[in-house]
Formats: sequence, structure tokens, C-alpha cells
Amino acid sequence: MLNLSCLRSRKGQATTEVVLLFPFFVIFIVFIIKIFGLLVLTQKMEIAGYYAGRRYQLQSHTTDTFANSWDRRYLQKDIQTKVENYLGFNNPGMRKFLSLQDLKMTVDTGSTYIKIKITARTKPFNIKFLCNYNKDHVCQNKSNCLRGYSFLCEKGGEISVIKYVGFNERPLPYLRPESK
Repeated sequence: MLNLSCLRSRKGQATTEVVLLFPFFVIFIVFIIKIFGLLVLTQKMEIAGYYAGRRYQLQSHTTDTFANSWDRRYLQKDIQTKVENYLGFNNPGMRKFLSLQDLKMTVDTGSTYIKIKITARTKPFNIKFLCNYNKDHVCQNKSNCLRGYSFLCEKGGEISVIKYVGFNERPLPYLRPESK
């Protein structure tokens, strides 16, 4: 039989310590969740950049007629719509969790490779407990602190992904000499 009388004789934890430390734990958990959200957004941006680059490579045209009309009007907009959907711009819960504001996709075909740049802007987290104070008073002119305060409370941030893909020249299939 278990002897539980030793547990009754112990004093309990002081509730004032728990009550005083609880806000610090909540703030710590909020920071971890937001940092995790930024990591998720970064990984999703890498995957979306690969998708956008590969699809543009395979479906774009090399002739000026189609490159200036169909590729710009339909293909780029369709790729951007799919990327926005994948990142969570259409899902209100995901948009709030990742603090998404807007997405911009640019395609540059002027060089040897096609350069696709996807930029997602995030809203500032605006944690009320931290953003009530003056930034000059909190940071005391430290550059990293000023950047962090600006990111958390004022303007948010940008995450950019650049992918380079080659042109799809659509080579003719190889024919064996004996299969004439």
C-alpha cells in the first residue's frame, strides 16, 4: 500500500510566485510561436519559389508574340495566384498566424537565366505589452534593438526568395540512326 501521508505534510507552492511569473511565460510562448511562424513562412516561400520557377520554365514561350502577351497576362498571374493560395493568403487563419500582408512576384527574362523573385511582406506583430513604450527609451540607440523594435511594432518585414531557371528550348527528341 502506498503511503500518501508524506505528500500531505508538504507545503504548497506559493500562488504569488506563479501569478507573477505567468505573464513572462505567456510572452515567451508568444515569441516562440511567432518565430516558428516566420520559419514556416520561409520554408513555404522556398517551395513556392521552386514551383514558380519550374512552372514558368516549362510553360513560358521564347517567341516575342507569346512572351509579351500570354506569359505576362495569364501565366504570371496564374502562378502568383497559386503561390498566394499555397502560402495562405486565402485562408484567414493562416494569414493571421503568419502575419501576411501582401505578395509580389517579378519575372526577369533579360539575361541568360530567368530570374523569379517572390517577396512576401508581413505585418508588424504589434504585441501591445511591448509596443506601448517609446523606441528611443527602450533601445537607447542600439542598431539591432532598433531594427527589432521596428520589425515587431512599426513596419513588419519582408522575406524574399530568388530562383534562377534556364529557358526551355524544347529540343527535338533524339532519333536513332537505324529507325529511319
